[in-house]
Amino acid sequence: MKISDVSLTLFRWDEIPGVLYGRHTARPSGTSDLGLLTLDTDQGIRGHAFLGTSSNPASMDGPSLIRFLKPLLLGADPLARERLYEALWRRSRVASVRAIGAVDIALWDIGGKAAGVPIHRLIGSYRDSVPAYASSQVHESTEAYVEQALHFRESGWSAYKIHPPQSWQEDVKICEAVRKALGDSYRLMLDSTWSYRYDEALRVGRAIEDLGFYWYEDPLADQDLYNYVKLKEKLDIPILATEYPIGGLESFVPWILERATDFLRGDVAVKGGITSLLKVARLAEAFRLNLEIHHGGNSLNNVANLHVMMAIRNCEYFEVLLPDGMQKYGLSPDIAVDREGLVHAPTEPGLGAAIDFDLIERKKIAVLR
Repeated sequence: MKISDVSLTLFRWDEIPGVLYGRHTARPSGTSDLGLLTLDTDQGIRGHAFLGTSSNPASMDGPSLIRFLKPLLLGADPLARERLYEALWRRSRVASVRAIGAVDIALWDIGGKAAGVPIHRLIGSYRDSVPAYASSQVHESTEAYVEQALHFRESGWSAYKIHPPQSWQEDVKICEAVRKALGDSYRLMLDSTWSYRYDEALRVGRAIEDLGFYWYEDPLADQDLYNYVKLKEKLDIPILATEYPIGGLESFVPWILERATDFLRGDVAVKGGITSLLKVARLAEAFRLNLEIHHGGNSLNNVANLHVMMAIRNCEYFEVLLPDGMQKYGLSPDIAVDREGLVHAPTEPGLGAAIDFDLIERKKIAVLR
């Protein structure tokens, strides 16, 4: 089997909610564009992936994918994923990691379809469901956090994560209010999205440690390895870092060697695909660390993330970023959380997702070839 064509269909994403998750994100304008990547083969099997997010449109990364990555793919065996993975990463200075990740996902989609099994079965399944947690937007009031957390607890979800306003004293008050409203037994996390100085991070960490929070995510600047080591030495609450900067397997090595984090973090978009995420998961497993997988930025990336979760044992939760309109677009139906707060493994070959081709055709902007 050979790859016979590579194309990227850009389609408009409308009515994106104007919410924020921290100072690192620009408020969405209401519209973006996604790209449907299609890898055709001479045996009629097609692989797909989505490129882009609500704040990083595919029109930014798409041209480099076609210009620099497509020539590596034409005529290649799509089942030779490891060889292609190496070749794609050699182009990482001219094509984005998000573009590399999209290609890798599409290759796995072909592999699963060729074998007639879901991707997680191709890897080697570990489970068939995983609990979801609700991951908040930044709210304008403490009451809004409490109301949202109560809603998801009552809906059967087992955990809630706070993205706070990023003023450390206000953040502590919000965490206290949510804990008081939900009781001591409900699982809560805090994601401060790289917003604190060391002294602020220490004060917040001690406060949420006393409140029994489950993890403390990204309190310091994303590459502040020196202060992460100091912070981890002072706190007992597990620290979760390494979501950013964007990069591949090697970017995790100093965090492990310096003992700067308790959990690793990543997703198929910012770490370069399913192949990258699997490599990171195995590396983490060797050091008895969890890889808590970050949301994927779009619906099909979340499906790809889910396949990895179903094939590894060192990941506890599936992240659902709120509100749904920030992530769910282009699939029908999309991933759903059941009444027990669980997300279930895809069962169809390849990605096994129901891509809404009619929507893509209606919203088509251009086709890059």
